[in-house]
Amino acid sequence: MPFNELLSFSSHCCATTAGSKMMTVCHRRVQQPFKPRSTSLLHFHSISAVRSASTAVGAAVDPFTDHPSHHHLAAVDSKSTLLKSYTVTPPIKPWPQRLSPKRVVSMISRQQNLDLALQIFDHAGKFHRNFAHNYETYLAMIEKLSKARAFEPMETLISQLHKSQIKCGENLFITVIRNYGFAGRPKLAIRTFLRIPSFGLQPSVRSFNTLLNTLVQNKRFDLVHLMFKNCRKKFGIVPNVFTCNILVKALCKKNDIDAAIRVLEEMPAMGFIPNVVTYTTILGGYVSKGDMVGARRVFGEILDRGWVPDPTTYTILMDGYCKKGRFMDAVKVMDEMEENRVEPNDVTYGVIIEAYCKEKKSGEVLNLLDDMLEKKYIPSSALCCRVIDMLCEEGKVEVACELWKKLLKKNCTPDNAITSTLIHWLCKEGKVWEARKLFDEFEKGSIPSTLTYNALIAGMCEGGELPEAARLWDNMVEKGCVPNAFTYNMLIKGFCKVGNAREGIRVMEEMLDNGCLPNKATYAILLEGLYELGLEGEVTNVLSMASSRGGVDAECWGVFLAKFVNGGNIDVEGAKIDRILVESAA
Repeated sequence: MPFNELLSFSSHCCATTAGSKMMTVCHRRVQQPFKPRSTSLLHFHSISAVRSASTAVGAAVDPFTDHPSHHHLAAVDSKSTLLKSYTVTPPIKPWPQRLSPKRVVSMISRQQNLDLALQIFDHAGKFHRNFAHNYETYLAMIEKLSKARAFEPMETLISQLHKSQIKCGENLFITVIRNYGFAGRPKLAIRTFLRIPSFGLQPSVRSFNTLLNTLVQNKRFDLVHLMFKNCRKKFGIVPNVFTCNILVKALCKKNDIDAAIRVLEEMPAMGFIPNVVTYTTILGGYVSKGDMVGARRVFGEILDRGWVPDPTTYTILMDGYCKKGRFMDAVKVMDEMEENRVEPNDVTYGVIIEAYCKEKKSGEVLNLLDDMLEKKYIPSSALCCRVIDMLCEEGKVEVACELWKKLLKKNCTPDNAITSTLIHWLCKEGKVWEARKLFDEFEKGSIPSTLTYNALIAGMCEGGELPEAARLWDNMVEKGCVPNAFTYNMLIKGFCKVGNAREGIRVMEEMLDNGCLPNKATYAILLEGLYELGLEGEVTNVLSMASSRGGVDAECWGVFLAKFVNGGNIDVEGAKIDRILVESAA
């Protein structure tokens, strides 16, 4: 059948009077290679009504050839003619009447929905008249898929590109290799590199270096050395100084500093001059081993060669001193940095601020954070949490709140981790309503996570504000934020704290109903509350309810057994456990 990729025929047979033939009604449908939209893409312009075939008894008439659609199909002589019989609904509206590859690239790049981007690519290539994909459109779609780790459809497109004989560039393969590396798939990155010649391309040192970096990221250090040794002979690639630097990095990550130094010494014989990056990499190797004498010696060699160390070199040396607890040496390195007019970067600030936090020097920390923000650097979430913890440990909760507001003013919107840390400390200081105000302020520009809700609910429960905790719970569920075991535990603890352990049991029951399994802490909190209120009889009911729903693991059984053993008559309690086990098994 000439159009078997576009058509599939299904026949429905209708019995007529004795001696008549069977009439076949043909239906046409376009097969889509990717996931279709929810509505059918194709519709007939017009189909003549099937007329009834009445023949004399015994007459031999072929109803198919007599049907009007037969003459329509018989007249079709090409794919383009056939497609005129259909109206193809585009995946987005309005669909441009004139379409260029540049326009398709723009449409794909702007599209946030990956499936829709793929449908745009497919529709343009199959159904837009006089349009054909080129290298740029394939690159845009493959890049989008690889970044989203949608490797299966990406590989399908690469195979299509291979069959199309379209001349392509190396950037496509560099993108794929890099994203396979980020996804932790070094073998597929190697396979992609080895496929480059089949597309009529000679791999360059750029794609080779990308592959080596991918192998380093995935700790395949032996493969880096093996590939380097064979780059000229097997791949026809001449390495450059960046290739040597990647090899040095692999050897340092492998803790083979001696081999890294040998590569450094052999580089001039290979025609390469080591640079600041080469020496900085070896300096980092010494720092990783804790050898600050070796690190300082390499730093001195950089200065002796007349090079100016870059911010990364200074930062690695400072970090090494900080890790060894030599805080003053780290400060001296930063002073040297300022003397040599080398501007610190965000990582440099992060290292020295972390060191000052360990030394409890809050004044210096705040000054450095101010400098950092003035230079438009955005401190990491982890660094901000560390600073807030340090300030609050010193009893400076109000200063921490001012820092939170300053981040907001500087367009460095505090995230859920920073906000939940500050809420925790405010609640710990008994300032639960200030914590609530902070939460409301945060909610104006951000979506609170389970972590942030948990911090405030825990604070409200600890402060005896159960009605407010319940309101937060309702708000949390209403906003689609799913409570976890910690959330339930805090509510159970709150009810037990105010002497309402039976309500805690109901919370645990809801927990089980919602598919959230109690943990060791859940049972410990609830059992403690029941025993303190003299409700030992409820313990077996809790155990029975939880075990019947598969909510008791080995650790949790330990909590129950400890309570039973310490709580009274071991024979009586043992009989209760036996009964519960039998019921659970049944």
